[in-house]
Amino acid sequence: MAFINFSSLLLFENENYLIINKPSHIATLDDRGDGTNILLLAKGYCPDAQVCHRLDKETSGALLIAKNAEAYRHAAMQFEAREVRKIYHAIIGAPRKFDQLIVDLPIKQTSTGTVKIDKQDGKKALSIFTTLKLFKHYALMQCEIYTGRMHQIRIHLASQNASIAADTTYKGRLPMLSEIKKKFKNSDEVERPMIQRVALHAFSLKFKDLDEKEISIEAPYPKDFDVFLKVLDKYDL
Repeated sequence: MAFINFSSLLLFENENYLIINKPSHIATLDDRGDGTNILLLAKGYCPDAQVCHRLDKETSGALLIAKNAEAYRHAAMQFEAREVRKIYHAIIGAPRKFDQLIVDLPIKQTSTGTVKIDKQDGKKALSIFTTLKLFKHYALMQCEIYTGRMHQIRIHLASQNASIAADTTYKGRLPMLSEIKKKFKNSDEVERPMIQRVALHAFSLKFKDLDEKEISIEAPYPKDFDVFLKVLDKYDL
């Protein structure tokens, strides 16, 4: 993992909270000895920092960090009461048109570190999906979650035959430019995917500060996600 300047990730800071734009390919918490993680970086910036929720290692975007114990408890209560509004953007590998599609399917974690839909023994999981932009072979999806289960968005989209691009764990396919660009010529021996990680980004976060004032932050797309969308805009309409 290359050196990461924590300050460069900051989207918001006050006396109680930090919100960062988490890069992909870095764990939120300790990942079994992986060089670094967001919690370690945050504690280097603010010794009492505590991460308020998790994003998957490959997922980029808005992540809330408390700067003191009182702020952490306040955020934890909001997450527990499902009062924090979390919106993600995903690029799916299918031209699916959803308009406030509610997916209410329980999820169970497996021994392999993945999840599955399990209507008998799974924990309640609720997601709402809306198509933001439709391409010929792909779609940009807004994903709002009302529970915070592991891999919730990924498995819920897969259950609708709308797996996220490059999410090979849940039946997503690697997105190749040769599939959408006419007269494609590749100078490399092996063509690389248009994005090389699960195309999922935590786009916005809304919660209340200790004084009950609402805080709402949007996280700009990282370069790989933004470039992928621009390529689709150019060749997949």
